[in-house]
Amino acid sequence: MEHDETKTFLGLEENGKAPCDIVILPIPYEMTTSYREGTEFGPAACIEASSQVELHDELLPNDLPCGFKIHTSKPWVNDSPSLKKALKSIKKFTSPWMNGNQFPIVLGGEHGLLLPLVESMKVHPKINGELENLTILQVDAHADLRDELNEEKFSHGTVIRRSLEAGVGKVIQIGIRTYSSEEKEIMENDKRVKTWFARDLINTHSDLTNWRGMIDEIKNLNGPVWLTFDIDGLDGLLVPATGTPVPGGLSYWGAIEIIEALFSAENAEVIGADVNEICTSEGTNLTEFSAALIATKILACHIAEKISLE
Repeated sequence: MEHDETKTFLGLEENGKAPCDIVILPIPYEMTTSYREGTEFGPAACIEASSQVELHDELLPNDLPCGFKIHTSKPWVNDSPSLKKALKSIKKFTSPWMNGNQFPIVLGGEHGLLLPLVESMKVHPKINGELENLTILQVDAHADLRDELNEEKFSHGTVIRRSLEAGVGKVIQIGIRTYSSEEKEIMENDKRVKTWFARDLINTHSDLTNWRGMIDEIKNLNGPVWLTFDIDGLDGLLVPATGTPVPGGLSYWGAIEIIEALFSAENAEVIGADVNEICTSEGTNLTEFSAALIATKILACHIAEKISLE
């Protein structure tokens, strides 16, 4: 699938590239996929699907873009022969958009793209080179805390561990339901990591105590936050084409509640987000449409927050 550079997120018309309030950054990155391939086609498919998403959101007084300027960037192009050079290229691609003047929403692409995003965030005025001030809110089926996956240290399955090593101060994981013993040890012993397991949040035989505790923790966050939303955090029925769909995940409405809770946190500032591991498959557009809905909710929540501050 080739990217059509005339297509924009939500099918919105654009009048020039800059300045803008929100930028959509397609990053069709795929170099360490360990199961189903196809994330390189995900961003374009998500943008295509977004043209079918309704522009009304209950949080907003008017239809999107609600007076805000949204720019869909040309996609990142991988012309790098090696994994490390590709990651450096992603950092170079995203860094100009991390200056705090616009809100970046990255569409990926395998989850390994998070590490160069973290590195590029150092220039953000809310970070100011101090990544220990940053909280990553991770929605995911997988912990991504391995030291290596298939003998690769810079894999989609190691990206949260690498981000912690880069200096990130806190990670909140939501929806985790598949992990190794190595990762379990980190989740239990690293005070920077708080894990909300899917079984404890959405088990139909339990009450809502854990879910409410998780939402309260999100609302009580402080400082800059980056939302990394691996769409396999959703139940596999909603994202059948993602690289490793896993049953027992979040519902769509559960994901919406998490996103809305994050943007309502009075003492936190969401500085950007990525929606990753988007894939396509013949016979269904559900995966890319689910991803487009999640990205649209993130966009709408950001706009609603900005309107409330005016």
